Amino acid sequence: MFHDIPEEILDRMRFLIELDKKHRAENAPRLQRLHQVPPETGRFLALLAAIAPDGQYIEIGTSAGYSALWLSLACRLVGRELITFEILEEKTKLAQETFLLAGVGDVVNLIQGDAMKYLPDYVDVSFCFLDAEKEIYSSCYELVVPNLIAGGILAADNVLSHEKILKPMIDQALTDERVDSLIVPIGSGVLVCRKL
Repeated sequence: MFHDIPEEILDRMRFLIELDKKHRAENAPRLQRLHQVPPETGRFLALLAAIAPDGQYIEIGTSAGYSALWLSLACRLVGRELITFEILEEKTKLAQETFLLAGVGDVVNLIQGDAMKYLPDYVDVSFCFLDAEKEIYSSCYELVVPNLIAGGILAADNVLSHEKILKPMIDQALTDERVDSLIVPIGSGVLVCRKL
């Protein structure tokens, strides 16, 4: 999976990393920034997705598509499709460009809109990556966990960097008897929950 990443995907990853650095250096408005995971988190997510049981893969918060590129590697490996949601039109256009140039349209399906309106329709979820506005994490958690299959994985980013605002959701997940959960100190901190 990591030893033969197509050059088109690597090129787009490099482009998005540089674009993210540029936005940060220019102190771009918060909604314009890409807020993408670092490469080590991307690799970690791809490994998690590759070992998830058979079922639906979803991502809440596409941004420019960087994490979806990592997840596409797992999708190709195990023969699954990633459904990814982005609410902002500008980021949706950038993600569409990402998926076209990286050649992952066969395994990544981008939906523009509010993921919370769509999530109840996604049952038999085996993998979910949550990386959206922090104010909706708790609501997304409650929509996804009941629809996770046994052994299904929910991974939520930024739980250490945004610990204060995410504390209610983190506390809920760590005490939720429906899942086994832990925080992995990689990147900005990833909460990993596995459905029992």
